[in-house]
Amino acid sequence: MALIKLAYKQIIDASAQGEFEKRVFHASYQEFLLKMQTYNPDRKFKTFTELKAHDGRANSLHYKLSFAVGHFFEMLNGRIPELKDNLGNQLKFEIPQFELMESDIDDRSAHKLAIIYTTGTLNLLNQLAEFMILADGDATDKAAQDTFIVKMQSNLSIISYQADEEPAILALNGRQYN
Repeated sequence: MALIKLAYKQIIDASAQGEFEKRVFHASYQEFLLKMQTYNPDRKFKTFTELKAHDGRANSLHYKLSFAVGHFFEMLNGRIPELKDNLGNQLKFEIPQFELMESDIDDRSAHKLAIIYTTGTLNLLNQLAEFMILADGDATDKAAQDTFIVKMQSNLSIISYQADEEPAILALNGRQYN
């Protein structure tokens, strides 16, 4: 058993379909157009990449744009939109982090952002191939816990790992392996 935290990266671009994604896309693009003027008053630079290369302070746009979209997270009720367990239940998140990936002042379709959702502490009880058997919380006792299964996938990562002191025993076909 180990205590872990997961991070899931949701990419939002012009092809956004859901209400949350559409609102975040629109609000962040409008805020980009407004805030980038501080670093680009003559509109000499068209893309976020060009702007960062010209003025490193433009990296603060990640932080500044997050204020324009922060209130939309209430729509999610603490649930990660695209990450589900094997029964279709959305995983809970504690912290969302906004990242502007790219944008263009003349081409709205080039606007692309990411939201990185970080879960609370989970118990990693076992792993079977690409499937993790998890339980909520950081309880380290051996009592029965409600569990769920999540498949490792693109944009999902274990960002914190604290191993239990005892070696894990894996049972396969009636045999035990340390």
